[in-house]
Amino acid sequence: MVLLTGASGFLGKIIYKEFSPNIITLGRSSISDICSDLSTGIPVLRKFDLVIHVAGKAHSVPKTDLEKQQFYDINVGGTLNLLKGLEDSVLPKMFVFISSVSVYGQEIGKSINENHSLDAKDPYGLSKIEAEKLILDWCKANNVICTILRLPLLVGENPPGNLGAMINAIKKGYYFNIGGGIAKKSMVLAQDVASFIPKVAIIGGVYNLTDGYHPDFNELSTAISKNIHKKQPYNLPLLIAKIMGFLGDFLGDKSPINSSKLKKITSDLTFDDTKARERLGWNPRGVLEYLKSNRL
Repeated sequence: MVLLTGASGFLGKIIYKEFSPNIITLGRSSISDICSDLSTGIPVLRKFDLVIHVAGKAHSVPKTDLEKQQFYDINVGGTLNLLKGLEDSVLPKMFVFISSVSVYGQEIGKSINENHSLDAKDPYGLSKIEAEKLILDWCKANNVICTILRLPLLVGENPPGNLGAMINAIKKGYYFNIGGGIAKKSMVLAQDVASFIPKVAIIGGVYNLTDGYHPDFNELSTAISKNIHKKQPYNLPLLIAKIMGFLGDFLGDKSPINSSKLKKITSDLTFDDTKARERLGWNPRGVLEYLKSNRL
């Protein structure tokens, strides 16, 4: 039997379908099989062979000290309470934690692998680092097979985050690429991650997962536009974008773009998944092919 936290989220729903019907959900919602808020209390659990911990506060920019604290309370405190609940029950054989490439703390870089230092400084990245450490130490102490999956941008139907915002902007006709949209970003299909969990859970380890191609913004926007029958997005010359970013530096939070954001948008950020490919035969589908032919 499998215990899944975060079943109501984008990836959680897909993982639930992958393991159904042999799965029990834990969450704050009354429709969860086990209704429990991990950020505030220790759940009462029974025996599970595999625990998949997806629940957490998603990546966002905190605007207040309270929002910063929520990353710790939910991502770290919630993880600690889950582990305590498992200790009070029968220990599982396997534990899988869904982490993020944000732990590396990089906004620019190519082929970053699992040996890279964990340099995150933002509340989200720091909370993921601490949660990873808690789980690694706990699994080692309790002889539980531990798997940590560090994921980049997730792709699928109705995706959240930046990809979802891009799709929505293209649908409404106000998306544009900057400087030709040549910056490459790592992505992975959520369904491929879900399908990989049964295979990796019995082995354990820390792995980056990507589609291996790392499409650029121009390729992404072109594939999405053709899929939903919209015109190819416009391109904003880099020089004009830099001027806009320079002006945004003076406007502060009121500006949709500044020099820092522009550098991030126009720079490559890719991750290396060689470890998963060589050790476990990770062979995912390409994100672009999915975007060209599937419902968004």
